[in-house]
Amino acid sequence: MFEFKILKRSKKSRARLGVIETPHGEIETPAFIPVATRATVRTLSSDEIEEVLSPALISNTFHLHVTPGEKIVKRAGGLHKFMNWDRPLMTDSGGFQVFSLGFGTDHGMGKILKSKRQKTLSKGTQPNSVKITDDGVHFRSPVDGSKLFLGPKESVRIQETLGADIVFAFDECPSPLADFEYMRKSIERTHRWAKMCLDAKTSRKQAMYGIVQGGAFKDLRDESAKLIGELPFEGFGIGGEFGYDKRSLKRIIAQITDILPEEKPRHILGVGHPEDFPIIAEAGGDTFDCIAPTQYARRGTAFTSKGKLDLNKRALLTDQKPIDPNCKCDVCDSYSRSYISHLFRAKEMTGMKLASYHNLYFFNNLAKEIRKRIKNDEL
Repeated sequence: MFEFKILKRSKKSRARLGVIETPHGEIETPAFIPVATRATVRTLSSDEIEEVLSPALISNTFHLHVTPGEKIVKRAGGLHKFMNWDRPLMTDSGGFQVFSLGFGTDHGMGKILKSKRQKTLSKGTQPNSVKITDDGVHFRSPVDGSKLFLGPKESVRIQETLGADIVFAFDECPSPLADFEYMRKSIERTHRWAKMCLDAKTSRKQAMYGIVQGGAFKDLRDESAKLIGELPFEGFGIGGEFGYDKRSLKRIIAQITDILPEEKPRHILGVGHPEDFPIIAEAGGDTFDCIAPTQYARRGTAFTSKGKLDLNKRALLTDQKPIDPNCKCDVCDSYSRSYISHLFRAKEMTGMKLASYHNLYFFNNLAKEIRKRIKNDEL
C-alpha cells in the first residue's frame, strides 16, 4: 500500500503538508530522511534512530549489493528485519555512485559546488575508475576491486530483493562540471533507464520514484521534469547539482516542482543542511536526505539553535551546559559539553555516538518545526 495525501497547501509559497502511507507506516511531510547507507546510521542502533524522531531511512543499493549482498539480506527476511527497522525504508538506486566513484573521486569534489566554476566535462568524457555505457555502468568494488556491473534492470532486481518500501529508478548522477552537451547526453540516458526500470519492476508492494536530472541547465531540467513526470511513477526524486548558492537551490527545485504532477511526492536527493529546510519546503519538496548530521557529528561538530558547535575545542572542557540548552534530546538532558568534548579529545567513540544522536534529533525536530510553520501559515 502506497498513498500520498496533501493535507494543506501554503498560501505563501509552494510548501505543503502531507503524509506518505507505506506498508511500514506513515511519513509526515515535509520530512528529513536520515541516511543509512549500509543498513546503518553509523554509531546508532535502530532503536536509537527511532528515539530521535526519524520517520524513515534511506539505504544504498550499490553498497548493500557489494556487502553483504542482497541474497544475505533476503535470507534474513528482507532489509527491514535485517536491520531491525519497522518503519518506512527507501533505497537509492546506486546512481549516485556513478558520480561519487567516478568524476567525484577524480576531481575530489561533491555534487554541490561551493563556488561558480567553469563547465569542463564535455560529451564523451569518461571517469578514470568507472565506465558509463548506454546499458549501465561498470564499477570496481570499493571492497576488493572486483568488477561490477549495474544497470537499470540490475538495480531494480537488487532493490526488489532488498524489499524497501520506496525505491528509485537507476540514473546517472552527473558531475556539476559537466557542460551542456554532456548533460544532454546524460539525461537522455537517465530517461531511457527510467523506462527500463518501470518495465523491469515486478513488485506491487514497492513504490518507485523516477529521478529528474539536468544539473543547473534550465532547459534540460524542464525537459527532464516533463518526461519523467509523464511516466507512471508513484513519486519523484530530484537529483544532481543545485547550483552554488541557496538562491540557485530554491530556484531549481521550484522550477521542477512546478512541472511535476502536484499529487505525487517529491524527494530531494542529497540536500539538507539546517538552513536548507525552509528553502526546500518553500520550493515544494516533500522529503529530503543528507549525510550532514552524522558526518559532522563524527568530526566533532554539533548543530545547535545558535549554529555549529565545535566539540573538539579545549575551552569546552570547563563548559557544563548541554550541547544546546534549547534541545530536548536525551543527550542534552544527560550530558555536558565538558564531558562530550573530553570524549572527542580522548578519541572515544562514545563522543561520536552522543553527537550523532543529538544532531539527528536536531534535524528531525527542525523538520517538525517546518511542518508546524506550514500549518500555522508562517511558511
